[in-house]
Amino acid sequence: MAHAYTPGLKVAASITIRNERRLPLEGEVIVQAGDKVEAEDIVAQADLPGNVQLVNVANLLSIPPGDVRDYMLKKEGDAVAKDELIATTKGIFGLFKSQARAPIEGTLESISDVTGQVIIREAPIPVDVKGYVDGSVVEVMSNEGVVVETYGTYIQGIFGVGEETVGTLEVVVNAPDAPLTADLIQPTHRDKILVGGSIVRNDAIQEAIRRGVKGLIIGGIDERDLHDLLGYELGVAITGSEEIGITLVITEGFGEISMASRTFNLLKEREGMKTSINGATQIRAGVVRPEIIIPLQPHAHGEDTEATDSGELHIGTPIRIIREPYFGKLGQVSALPIELQQLETEAMVRVLEVEMEDGSHITLPRANVEIIEV
Repeated sequence: MAHAYTPGLKVAASITIRNERRLPLEGEVIVQAGDKVEAEDIVAQADLPGNVQLVNVANLLSIPPGDVRDYMLKKEGDAVAKDELIATTKGIFGLFKSQARAPIEGTLESISDVTGQVIIREAPIPVDVKGYVDGSVVEVMSNEGVVVETYGTYIQGIFGVGEETVGTLEVVVNAPDAPLTADLIQPTHRDKILVGGSIVRNDAIQEAIRRGVKGLIIGGIDERDLHDLLGYELGVAITGSEEIGITLVITEGFGEISMASRTFNLLKEREGMKTSINGATQIRAGVVRPEIIIPLQPHAHGEDTEATDSGELHIGTPIRIIREPYFGKLGQVSALPIELQQLETEAMVRVLEVEMEDGSHITLPRANVEIIEV
């Protein structure tokens, strides 16, 4: 029998996880292979070149570009302060001088005899890359970064916004179909990552931001609330760089969708543990999923149940539907017909039969589902 393959989301109770921690440009790696690191530890650092500003000294002094160096008070490589005098003419009897001042604090980088312009560069911008998860350094990429390995719970979401963050996990609802409302968010939740059930509205997100909550893990979110939170339509852009004061990981989809019971129960078991989350999402080529990582002591919670990447469908495989009209719904494969079937568009495709959580059965193109790898 032919095998069927489809992409999938991982939901693993215990798995070995490797995270590549890479600088955006060459810098310094400050840990070594074998070192134990915490999520908050800096593992590599670099300096991004500062912004530059041009000062047209020739125009300001009304002199030919080739004469600019004769009137400069600063030379290349000198530090300058904001509004500091960098060039001046002698004037007439010491009066009526023309002057040029630095618009920013930084370093005078170059003087052009052709354009008469001076380039001043702001101070370098430090960039630190942190461990993101508690674990061990298993590989060092010279001048670029490291690979950090940990053993723990790994859950992928279907969508997210916001950058990497770390906090203590707390479940604030009693059931996976319960909404996360603003009244559930308390002052004691500062710096924590909260788990809700079916949906979170914008008022609750704003309350979480106000209370200093680091992240929210929730089943669904309304597209209008997401628009209100971001202030723009997200479209198919890459997320993860939003500076909104909080990170969101959506596990099921858009709208009011109960969190999958297996995901909710797993998070409930891990309540009180240090958790790393990242909202980065890319939907098109080079798919990137938001993620939840909860480091464990090796084999503290049973044998390694690492999810495979084979993406092979079998009878009983848990899946999530990723196309309308059943978007976000969960079920399991109940049949895998070999024959191609015709869609309304007259396209001939391979299909599968899905047993939904309520016991009903539907038939879908195999491209409309993704495996939940458990």
